[in-house]
Amino acid sequence: MAEIIQDIQHKVLAAVDGSIHSFNALRYLSYLFTDLENINVHLLCVVPAGSARLGMEWVDERDQMTMVSTQVRAKLSAARRFMEEAVLQLGRRGIAPAQVTTSVKLSRSSVAADILTEANKGLYDALLIGRRGIGRIEELFMGSSLSGSMAERCYKIPLWIVDGKVNSRRFLLPVDSSFNSLKAADHLGFMLAHNPYAEVSLLHLSSMVGGNTAADLESLSKMWGHDWCERHLNHPDAIYHAPEQMLIDRGLNPERIYRLDRAVCLQPHTHIIRQSSKSNCGTIVIGRRPKGEKKGIFKGVSDSVLDMAKHMAIWVIG
Repeated sequence: MAEIIQDIQHKVLAAVDGSIHSFNALRYLSYLFTDLENINVHLLCVVPAGSARLGMEWVDERDQMTMVSTQVRAKLSAARRFMEEAVLQLGRRGIAPAQVTTSVKLSRSSVAADILTEANKGLYDALLIGRRGIGRIEELFMGSSLSGSMAERCYKIPLWIVDGKVNSRRFLLPVDSSFNSLKAADHLGFMLAHNPYAEVSLLHLSSMVGGNTAADLESLSKMWGHDWCERHLNHPDAIYHAPEQMLIDRGLNPERIYRLDRAVCLQPHTHIIRQSSKSNCGTIVIGRRPKGEKKGIFKGVSDSVLDMAKHMAIWVIG
């Protein structure tokens, strides 16, 4: 595995819209990384262009302003004021203005598509978004939420969704021997390297339905190297040992990593949510199948966790 670079910089893209949900997301971010100089944030607000959106993707940004209504211009002004306040709020909470950049843009196609276009440029380590706290049933009546749309379409970059106010720096990491699980541990360790506040609890669940995902050593070796996989995935307690070692290799203090008791359950997502509350975890970090891979007759665990999670953050990797 590559040698740890202690002063490596992290950059998070925060998609904001001026709502209380955006402030909750920024509050969460600053709570995790307060007074740490290796975190950088780009605040992006995409303002819907309204009826002028048709063909907007082909128009220069300066010319766009002549095509929009007075109401849209007012929204742009409000978005810029929000950005100024957001930078001040982050500064008060420990992320200095020098660590924050901002941009306000008119949508060229749709808000979700424009955010994803920016997120997929390869400049960011994660996409952060606050959500309004509605599930899939409510969406049938209220319309699809931005966070829901992102969860369905965001696969190239880790997605951090914040629901409500989060008041804990403890993370729950469900683990097994799969590529998706280790990828989640890798991202978590990378983002929390040398973070003095964070704690991580590892949880392994054996499902009574469908079995458990076996390690694919060939795929794992391509990602993390043959030697590392041989050493840690052949360990007698590899299900816990491998992700734990991944976190340590990335720079997390081993004294802040805990193993929870294994459990057998019928519905893993229900147990994950229940355990996160029991352990006072503010964030669940979960790997998911690649886009397009079949989930069988049962809904994916990551999707179900996203549906059920309230007043916490969910990091979805993969």
